[in-house]
Amino acid sequence: MKLSRFGERYTRHSGIVELMDDLGSALLGNPNMIMMGGGNPARIPAVEALFQRHLHTIINDPERCFAMLGRYQGPMGDEQVRSLLAGLLQAEYGWQVTAANIVVTNGSQSAFSILANMLAGEGSANQNQVIQFPLTPEYLGYTDTGLVENFFTATKPSIQLLADNMFKYRVDFENLTIADNVAALCVSRPTNPSGNVLTDEEVLKLDNLARTKAIPLILDVAYGLPFPGIQFTAANAYWSDNVIMLASLSKLGLPGLRSGFLIASEEMAKAFSCVNTILNLASGNTGAALATSLLRTGDLIRLGGAVLRPWYSQKAELAVTCLQAALGTVPFHIHKPEGAFFLWLWLPGLPITCVQLFEKLKAAGVLVIPGHTSFPGLQEPWQHTQQCIRISYAVDAQVLQKGLQMIGRVVQEVYANAG
Repeated sequence: MKLSRFGERYTRHSGIVELMDDLGSALLGNPNMIMMGGGNPARIPAVEALFQRHLHTIINDPERCFAMLGRYQGPMGDEQVRSLLAGLLQAEYGWQVTAANIVVTNGSQSAFSILANMLAGEGSANQNQVIQFPLTPEYLGYTDTGLVENFFTATKPSIQLLADNMFKYRVDFENLTIADNVAALCVSRPTNPSGNVLTDEEVLKLDNLARTKAIPLILDVAYGLPFPGIQFTAANAYWSDNVIMLASLSKLGLPGLRSGFLIASEEMAKAFSCVNTILNLASGNTGAALATSLLRTGDLIRLGGAVLRPWYSQKAELAVTCLQAALGTVPFHIHKPEGAFFLWLWLPGLPITCVQLFEKLKAAGVLVIPGHTSFPGLQEPWQHTQQCIRISYAVDAQVLQKGLQMIGRVVQEVYANAG
C-alpha cells in the first residue's frame, strides 16, 4: 500500500490511537478488566433519564425531528442553538457575544485539529508556526493533530508541593518565553490529565501575554465552565475577544454525539466555519438539537452545579483517600484534583518507566494511562514524564476502591522489588 506523506503520518504509532485501541481491546482479553484509563464520563442515572426525556420530546415533534435528522445546517451550524447559547453567556457571565461568535462543531477533538492547523504549520515565510502549551502536562489527544512535524512547543511548569502528599502545577511565568513563530497559546481548563485548574490570575496573564504577541489564547473547556462545569475550585469562567474557546457536550455524558461549540471573535468564527465546511460539509445536528432543548429549560447549566459537580467532587475525595491508603509508604504525590475526573499520580524515583508500570497494571487487571504521552511539545528531557500515570475515577464506587487497591499493591511491589 503506497501512502502519501499525510497517510504515513496518520497511520503510524499514535498515543490517542493506542488509548482508544486499549479501551476497545482490553475487555476482550480480560472481561473483568477494571477500566480506569479512558475519558468516558460516568453513568449517572439522573443525567441519562434527563437526556432521554429531552430526546423523547424532540423525536415526538415531527418538525423538530426532521430538523435534527433530515437536513443540513449552514456553515456555522443551527442558528437557534447559537442564539440561545449566546443569550445564556450574556446573562450568566456578561460576555459580549452573539450567534455570530459561535460555531457548532463536531466535538472538541475535531475542532482543535482544524483550529490548530489553521493557525500553525507552514507559514508564508517558510517558517513553521507552532502552538505553545504554557503549562505541561497537557491532553495527549493534541499530540498528533499537526499536519507537520514539530508542531507544538511546551514550557515545564513549576511544582508546588502541598500537604498530605498532594501537589499542584503552576504556570512558570518566570521561564515562559513566547518565540516569534508561536501562533497561539493553548491550555485546557480543567487540565486533562492532571485535573489542574488554572487560576483566574494565570488565565488573565496568559491572555495579556498572547495579546502582546498578537496571537490568540485557545481555552479548551471540555470539562469546565460554562458547561459541563466539572470544576471544584472557585475559579471563574473566562472569555475575551482574544480567546478561542472550545466547549463540548461529551463530558455532560454525551461522548457519542461528537458535538460542541467554538466561541471566538466574529472573524475567527467565520474563518473556522469555512474550513469546517470544506472538511466536513456540515456539523452534526443531533448535539445541537439536544443542546437547544437543554438551553430552553436551563438544564445545560443546571446539570453542572446541581448534579455533575457534586457527583464528581465526592468521587474525587473518595479516590484520593483510597489511593493514599493503598500506596502506603512508597514515595508518591497526587495532583490536587480541581476538576475533570482524573487522578494524576506522580511516583518520584519510580524504578521502572510509566509504560512498564502500565503493562504490569494491565496484567493485574486494571487499565490506566501512562503519563509520558501527556507532554506534547516538550523538547527537553524530564524524568518526571516517566513517573506519572492518569487514573479515571468516573466509575462505580466499589470498582473505584478495588481498582485503586490493585494499583497500590502493584506499585508497592515495584518499589519493593527494586530495593
